[in-house]
Amino acid sequence: MKIAMWSGPRNLSTAMMYSFGNRVDMTVWDEPFYAAYLAATGVEHPMRDEVLAAGQTDAQAVADAIAESSGPLFMKLMNFHMQPGFPFDWADDCVHVHLLRHPARVIASYALKRDKPTIDDLGFLQQQNMFDRFPGPVISSFDIRRQPEEYVRRLCEAIGLPFDESMLSWPAGPKHFDGVWAAHWYDAVHRSTGFAGAEEELPELSGELADLLEQALPAYEALYAHKL
Repeated sequence: MKIAMWSGPRNLSTAMMYSFGNRVDMTVWDEPFYAAYLAATGVEHPMRDEVLAAGQTDAQAVADAIAESSGPLFMKLMNFHMQPGFPFDWADDCVHVHLLRHPARVIASYALKRDKPTIDDLGFLQQQNMFDRFPGPVISSFDIRRQPEEYVRRLCEAIGLPFDESMLSWPAGPKHFDGVWAAHWYDAVHRSTGFAGAEEELPELSGELADLLEQALPAYEALYAHKL
């Protein structure tokens, strides 16, 4: 089984990767198209040079590696990494999962790590398009944090994967499958040994961040209607 989990940034995606990565029967791949995205767009991201140096910048080579992989594989994928002209034939053999978090929480968290985010940085519009192209279970990070075992079980059932209790906890610290960008983005999850507790009230946003929220909400609400 090849599992493609699609999300945007600051979306519980790394914790979900650690959850699947803690299974003894699963290999994981952290954002396989990241370097190719940076090379194709020229966009400035934290640790851009390190990501380009460590990753595969040819999207077709990444697609070929996915297609040629054998055994159970979990891929943490950012919707916005998939640029026009990137291949998608590898995705036909995958089970697709769409991870969703309220955009107010995503924006507040992302803005702490990168200045002046744009709607394209957040992935909500791309996620709606990805769901239309590759339908699959939609899982809410709010639900997982509130009731981890129940919703991880639901997700496993939805994709035909036996639930494993090892998915509910993991050792603290970096993981061998982390992308090189973990040094910038993964500090909180490196301190974790499991899913964080239930989220608090939605943060209040103002100015440009509030404008981003208005742009992201329609796509979020359309996907939320399909959640497990």
